[in-house]
Amino acid sequence: MAELLTIGALAERAGVATSALRFYEAEGLLHAHRTDGGQRRFARDALRRVAFIRAAQNVGLALEDIRAALASLPDGRTPTQADWARLSRQWQPLLQARIEALTQLRDQLDACIGCGCLSLKRCKLYNPGDAAAGLGAGARFWLGDRSADLAK
Repeated sequence: MAELLTIGALAERAGVATSALRFYEAEGLLHAHRTDGGQRRFARDALRRVAFIRAAQNVGLALEDIRAALASLPDGRTPTQADWARLSRQWQPLLQARIEALTQLRDQLDACIGCGCLSLKRCKLYNPGDAAAGLGAGARFWLGDRSADLAK
């Protein structure tokens, strides 16, 4: 068997805490071999797998998305550059939607905070009992609904 890395060595080389590696293992994102004494040992390709996990997290993907991506790989192998390209294309719509939501938040948050109402009765971000509640749950005007939509 090829040289295996201890959890400390993998953590140091990958730039993550050992607790993160334990968490990734518990979540099924990494696999460790166990010594007779129960210590974790990781194959060297775990370095690339951790890099993949961290890159996916850095672009805002949930663990469920990362787990599904890793599970889609044949034999649970480490992602290659071609795998990353394919997976990133699949994630582009999700990431674009998040970018649009964050842009909207950035552009509208100052108006909301700056409105001065500080009222749960009038606030368009938090008022579940107003007429906009008929349009659906959440902050309807912030989500793009307009007062004109109330008459529909």
